[in-house]
Amino acid sequence: MRTPSTKFASVALALAALIAVAEGGPRELSGNELRLSDHGPAPEFTGISNWLNSSPLAVASLEGKVVLIQFWTLSCINSLRALPYAKKWYETYKDKGFTVIGVHSPEFAFEKETSNVKAAIKRFGITYPVPQDNQFGTWKAYRNYVWPAEYLIDKSGKIVAIQFGEGNYGKIDGAIADLVGTGVSDTEPDDPSLGAIGSPEMYFGTKENINGVLERRLESSAIVSSQNASAGERVYTAPDDVPLNRFAFSGTWKISVDNATLLTDDGEILLRFRAPKVNIVAGSPSSQTLSITVDGKPQSPIAVRAGQLYSLYSGPPGEHMLRLTIPKAGLRAFTFSFG
Repeated sequence: MRTPSTKFASVALALAALIAVAEGGPRELSGNELRLSDHGPAPEFTGISNWLNSSPLAVASLEGKVVLIQFWTLSCINSLRALPYAKKWYETYKDKGFTVIGVHSPEFAFEKETSNVKAAIKRFGITYPVPQDNQFGTWKAYRNYVWPAEYLIDKSGKIVAIQFGEGNYGKIDGAIADLVGTGVSDTEPDDPSLGAIGSPEMYFGTKENINGVLERRLESSAIVSSQNASAGERVYTAPDDVPLNRFAFSGTWKISVDNATLLTDDGEILLRFRAPKVNIVAGSPSSQTLSITVDGKPQSPIAVRAGQLYSLYSGPPGEHMLRLTIPKAGLRAFTFSFG
């Protein structure tokens, strides 16, 4: 589960999805049990800059349909893991009076670009309507605060169930099936492999960088230097070792609010993590191929160009050491995510 200001290391928190909000907000806390209940009328789509896969829609025009509003963003691993379920529900129930509205509320500047959202829609095979909520108008109207989030709306336009974060897919499917009148659902249980993730999402920018400041120990366990994670340009030297759930730089980098940019050729990022999969959100002004080793073993290289999420490693769970070698200046790194 990803929020704009706080990232949760525990996947268990991501699966404990129904969060209560004071003063009558459309949320309720019931552990992992999704219950149908009247949470009031669905707010209108607000501040939408562009509609993709559809002409502009209004909540009132959807009356008579069962609607799932899903908030997502194109480089969020939590959002991307939830997308296949929304796609399956749409294909399963779209002929039974059901639709999905995938509200795209961006985290990073490159996610506001319509061309990037269109490319993501094509890449992920999304065919339902996608409004661009670049100013977070609809996000705020729903009092939302997390990617992904689902709001299930019945035929009368009332919110009847809410899911924050990943999980409860079978229960959401069952709720949709009940509302459209089929009474049958077949969504698989939540992915048990998420329990193997032992590393939190890590951010390169100054806004939320809590994993990039690491101590460098050379002799007698004395702390002799540390990598500075504050804003600015500086030359980094890779340490001899990287602690678990920490990353380090080599080369000349500029740290800004939401990313780190390599300023010279031949840079590196080192990462020690515990998970079966590693991804990076990154982009480059010109295409370049990054070399990857994990525990000293070469992995398949990746070509980076457009700002998006790239897979770096998929293998056995456990603790691993990753070295990412970047040949050309200009690479912008935003986050590491896992699973």
